[in-house]
Amino acid sequence: MRFLVDECTGPAVAKWLREQGYEVFSVYEEARGADDEEIIRKAYAEGWILITNDKDFGEKIYREGHLHHGVILLRLTDERAATKIAILRQLLRAYADRLPGQFVVVTETGVRFARQR
Repeated sequence: MRFLVDECTGPAVAKWLREQGYEVFSVYEEARGADDEEIIRKAYAEGWILITNDKDFGEKIYREGHLHHGVILLRLTDERAATKIAILRQLLRAYADRLPGQFVVVTETGVRFARQR
């Protein structure tokens, strides 16, 4: 799988994903300051699954109709890098095969696959 890690999600998450053998584009490292529109278009055009903690991407997809290859929205009360990594580790272990093409909302207590349009 290929992941585009949003700037707000951070470089530590991108580094960890690379260490797990995934192909990663880090907005923080490679396109700092890119706006949401640029990010969602890049992710779709290049076949990335977007990982973000910016809920505006839900609006981009469900209200504005942007296409995507998958979005993982981290809705965490503890936004430290270690927490994000632990949650992603669990998500990938349990649901890796279901992530492509899905809008997934992840909290400390659960995973919800949003309805498709």
